[in-house]
Amino acid sequence: MQETKPTITIKGTRDGLILFIDENSSFEEIVQDLIKKLEASSPKKDEPVVSVKVKLGHRYLTEEQSQQLKEIIEEKNRFQIEAMESEVIPIKDAKTWLDQSKLKVVNQIVRSGQVLETEGDLLLIGDVNPGGRVRARGNIYIMGNLLGIAHAGVEGDREAFIAASYMKPAQLRIAEYISRAPDYEADGVYMECGIIDPDQNKIVIDSIKILSKQRKVISAFERRMNNG
Repeated sequence: MQETKPTITIKGTRDGLILFIDENSSFEEIVQDLIKKLEASSPKKDEPVVSVKVKLGHRYLTEEQSQQLKEIIEEKNRFQIEAMESEVIPIKDAKTWLDQSKLKVVNQIVRSGQVLETEGDLLLIGDVNPGGRVRARGNIYIMGNLLGIAHAGVEGDREAFIAASYMKPAQLRIAEYISRAPDYEADGVYMECGIIDPDQNKIVIDSIKILSKQRKVISAFERRMNNG
């Protein structure tokens, strides 16, 4: 006879407790078992509050279900939830990630007064003329002359970068960092990229070859996945 997998498994660590929730059990079973398990593991009144991390596996909880578990863990016992981790995400969030991970390819010249924007990474085959502007939540690749303004990582991604065949921008922006034309002493540089140098705490322009060393992961989607 096959042994039944426990609904909830509790593991103690130096930092507190980890609750592993069986992803195949019903939510009602989880609630009943959770109450019993926490009552048995409840610390004494004079003991400090215990930190709890909940591992949901491939289970998605609604806001109401998450709140119910939180109340059981925190309000009826001397426990405090540090995190509730699930390996699944809502469809809405998945669609947003997909949109932001796409590489948008555009074949045009961005002229003065024009603004080209994209949710993910941008590959522009053409020039950005003085007065033109390109913006992307991810990275910007320009197969042409960058003479206008480029803003990568517009939602605050400091790992984003800007690469161009010919780099003489009026302004570079990465996340909240801004670097203007006077910062560049050269008349123009070929196959270069702009990235944030954390040591200098500013945007620097360097050879595009440094990307293999400075940015092991270059897509915005991969960075989000690696950061959990």
